Parts: sequence; structure tokens; C-alpha cells
Amino acid sequence: MSDTYVLVHGAWHTGAEIEAVADGLRAAGHTVYCPTLAGNNPGDDRSSIGLEDAIASAVRYIEEKNLTQVRLVGHSYGGMVISGVADRIAPRLKRLVYINAFVPLDGESLNDMVPPHYVTMFDAVAEANGNAVTLPFEIWREAFINDADLATATAAYGKLNPHPYRTFTDKIRLQQPLAALALGKSYVNCLQDTALPHGMPWHPRLSERLGLFRLVECPGSHEMFFSNPQRLAQAILEAGRD
Repeated sequence: MSDTYVLVHGAWHTGAEIEAVADGLRAAGHTVYCPTLAGNNPGDDRSSIGLEDAIASAVRYIEEKNLTQVRLVGHSYGGMVISGVADRIAPRLKRLVYINAFVPLDGESLNDMVPPHYVTMFDAVAEANGNAVTLPFEIWREAFINDADLATATAAYGKLNPHPYRTFTDKIRLQQPLAALALGKSYVNCLQDTALPHGMPWHPRLSERLGLFRLVECPGSHEMFFSNPQRLAQAILEAGRD
């Protein structure tokens, strides 16, 4: 049976960077969409676009394509977005799948869930770059894509784009806790992911906010979209199936 997946990228990405994983899902017979969120398109005003703009762009994408029974997948920052989408159009969704992704409480921002030294770094970068943030290569290499060789890490880094910082500082508004949503929920935990330090882990610190959820774990870094897309596609299928 063919299912419908919408894959929501993380910070610094567009839909294009997650197509390799989408192809793995398509090879299994599923329909997959990879939208680019407001704030990450070429020409978007990164100084002004905020979290609600990104959420609204994903909602609009799903509504304009009249998608239903959607397995909505969010990676990293994309967890903020899919949480907002689920809050607004839950009847169109079948399951939420978080891939080492942020799971917010009402009134919480992404920056509220990261180590203080990340916030200090982002504040300084945003102030110098028109309220857009980029990731230093050394952090990308060591903490985000530590399972890849240098050539893969370098090539992937070259595809990243400046990210609108307001999406990190804006506080999300949710009508009810995510745990209360009558949707299936899954969390994919990539075991070598150190984009957040293991003292402040993705799982179980954030995953348990989903209430009842399915846990799928696999070897790999935060950026398996580049380093091992086939294995990540397998994990998503395990997380998304009925």
C-alpha cells in the first residue's frame, strides 16, 4: 500500500537536500513531497521571517496539494515546524515522525532547548549577518556529520544556506500539548548524533514529550540525509508504518 510522506527539512537546508532520502521511500512504493520552508528559499528575507511564517508555509503546501493521511516527518528544526502544523491541521495527518528533532512545549522556542553556548554563538552570528545564522564548519564536521568522510562533509556543507534566526528565537503557540494529539507519533534517534551533547540528549529528554510514541533507533549522525540516506530512509519507513 502506498502511503503519503511529507519530509520537512531542518535549519540551513532546503527540500533538495533531503531528496536522496525521499528516493528511498519512493523506491518502497510511497508518495513523497519535500517542500522548502519559508525562510530557506533563494531570495527570502531572512531578517524578518519567523517561525510562524515557516509553519504557515508548510500548512499551505499540504492544503494546496490537498494531501490527507500524511506521514509528516521533521528533522531537527523541522520538529518545531511539524509540531505547529499538527496543531493547526491534525485532521490531514496520519502520523508525526521526528528525526532527532525538537519537540516543543507551548511557549517554548528552539533556543530554549539547546545548550547556552549555542545561543551565545547564534546571537553573535545573527547580529553580524542581518539576523541570519550559519553554522561554522568545525561544528558541522565534528558534531553534525561525524559519520562521514571529509569530502562528503565538505560537499554537504557547501549546500547549506543562511537560516532566519527568528525561527530559533520565536516561541511556538500550541493549543494543546503534543502528547494530547490523537495522532500516531514516532521518534527516530540516530545514535551517533552529537549536534546536541549527550548530556542534553534528543532522546529521551525531548522524545518523551510526545506521550505515547514509537522509538526507532539507528546508527548515524545528525546529518544522515547526506552521510547515509538509504539507512535513514529505512528508519523512516519503520517509524511511519502502521
